[in-house]
Amino acid sequence: AFLAFQRAATLASALRERIRAQRAAHHTLDSGFPRSSPSELSRAMPGEVRRPYVLLLCAALRYADGFYLPGVAPREYADGERVEMKVNKLSSTKTQLPYEYYALPFCQPDEVIYVAENLGELLRGDRIMNSHYELKMGVEETCKILCRKELTSAEVGEFSTRIEEDYRVHWVMDNLPSATKYVDETNPAKPVTIYDLGFPLGFRGSADIAGTKSGINYLNNHLLLTVKYHKDESFQGSRIVGFEVEPSSIRHTYNGEWKKMDTTLTSCGASSSTPLAMNAAGEVVFTYDVKWEASDIKWASRWDTYLLMGDEQIHWFSIINSLMIVLFLSGMVAMIMMRTLHRDFNRYNAIDASEEVEEETGWKLVHGDVFRPPKMPMMLSVLVGTGVQTFAMSVITMIFAVLGFLSPANRGGLMTAMLLLFVFMGVPAGYASSFLHKNLKGVEWKKNIILTSCLFPGVVFVIFFVLNFVVWGEKSSGAVPFGTLCALLVLWFGISMPLVFLGAYFGYRRKALEMPVRVNQIPRQVPEQVWYMQPAFSVTVGGVLPFGAVFIELFFILSSIWLHQFYYVFGFLLLVFIILIITCAEITVVMCYFQLCAEDYHWWWRAFLTSGSSAGYMFAYSVFYFFTKLEITKFVSALLYFGYMFIATIVFFLLTGTIGFYACYWFVWQIFSAIKVD
Repeated sequence: AFLAFQRAATLASALRERIRAQRAAHHTLDSGFPRSSPSELSRAMPGEVRRPYVLLLCAALRYADGFYLPGVAPREYADGERVEMKVNKLSSTKTQLPYEYYALPFCQPDEVIYVAENLGELLRGDRIMNSHYELKMGVEETCKILCRKELTSAEVGEFSTRIEEDYRVHWVMDNLPSATKYVDETNPAKPVTIYDLGFPLGFRGSADIAGTKSGINYLNNHLLLTVKYHKDESFQGSRIVGFEVEPSSIRHTYNGEWKKMDTTLTSCGASSSTPLAMNAAGEVVFTYDVKWEASDIKWASRWDTYLLMGDEQIHWFSIINSLMIVLFLSGMVAMIMMRTLHRDFNRYNAIDASEEVEEETGWKLVHGDVFRPPKMPMMLSVLVGTGVQTFAMSVITMIFAVLGFLSPANRGGLMTAMLLLFVFMGVPAGYASSFLHKNLKGVEWKKNIILTSCLFPGVVFVIFFVLNFVVWGEKSSGAVPFGTLCALLVLWFGISMPLVFLGAYFGYRRKALEMPVRVNQIPRQVPEQVWYMQPAFSVTVGGVLPFGAVFIELFFILSSIWLHQFYYVFGFLLLVFIILIITCAEITVVMCYFQLCAEDYHWWWRAFLTSGSSAGYMFAYSVFYFFTKLEITKFVSALLYFGYMFIATIVFFLLTGTIGFYACYWFVWQIFSAIKVD
């Protein structure tokens, strides 16, 4: 496959050079490919290229410079055309409480206009608005005055508090977020430019910074805006491909009276300047520079710098290392299970074929009780149904993410997709829950449907509502508006619940499965188990391997959420998810086999809890991450962290538990179908 792809790539390169020779006669895309008709493209292809047409097309798309699946259509700006810059939010990794940009006394336009946002953006706390900044394509500015503000003691205190809490400012230009550039010179021979989202609101003074005092906070009131643009013969105008902000603190001075925009600032262009301290009420002049830089970066590749991970090598090594270990363990487990089961089948069938009567031993001994309905069958079916819902949501979301539809260019797209997919996956949830409930001899079908549609969403909504109330008390933009809460309730009761009812209708109409062995009327007594086969111990041990498969990737996911970084390695995530499915299934099957060999037939709940217990390790790791990686000190921020991590733990518990349950269900069904029972 590799050689075939390599050959196709070579052919694609040859084809590409040949087509580029015809560019003058055709209107070209940003990628350099002409808009040729199929017949023209066919004539341009040599016969050898046409034969592996499909594979070649894939390779050609792979090597196309401008191929960009998830993005918005590029916009070209003419020289001198106004470029709108929007302000977003203030965020901090110390408090995890976002605020609107104009929650602080910045310069505001005459009319503040909110940009329409999707559901995911509202839940993330984004509040995008217009700004007072004026930028024109290609027109550079030096020390341009934005406005002058007379800050009161209370307003100075607000700025100082936010600076103390390490708040960063986020802007948006042409759908690109603002970023602070720094160069990673770990390898001097190959320095790497890395973008840090947003820019600091200010800084704390220290003896190392000239003109500052320790313990005093300083406001960044002067900004250098560097906008990178790309020009090409294939389109007219310029496309914005980079947006960098370099902040600085300057106590501006001027001669005479304030003349608004006509004022001449004497502090501009000075060899040294005094930083603007936030320790007393007074005047603040906000200024900015605008610099335009031509760039070779094409529009389709402008997000590459944002998505570049500083610890890429560690990430790759950790993922590959985890993959190899887990695959090795999975292969060993599968080999042992196949050999052991094969020996059991031969022994049991040999006993049945012989005329001598021998006492049954091992897992065959519990054939009359293995399919006996467990305790609390209603709750088990509800949890499994909700687990199917989360599993379907995860798989579809990951597929769309891997294909590139959930790009960071689409702010809030990932969260919106997950929420809507969970709502629409009510059909498989209702079907799985009702069908399992029917097979477990359940009769309260109405209660089953209501619990499936309301139990998990209800728990999550209560936790979310309490946390949202706390955030609202902090006057943070992270508080979801009342209208959005109503929209969430409409999605729940207006769409998700009816879909669960629809799935349950088909589930109850389906004929119940005919068990491979008959269930005895009198339950068999379970012998006393050794200590390592006790439910608590086996369930606790069973969750180690699934968690070990994902904990490295979990670190990067937590960093992207709580340290406000981009996460876009969905290919790795899909690979880890597949490993998680395999490990959950195999560890549950192995533990179930040992349990049945010990003549304990209560496998239903233990199958769900064995792999589901990995969620406990996940929550424990989140506690470890909180104390070692985060700098959260406020009670409200800690409450938010553990509240949302508890919700994530519940989701992971349902997901992994359901995978383990169905794997064990299939395993028990198969082994008891393969033996002869009188």
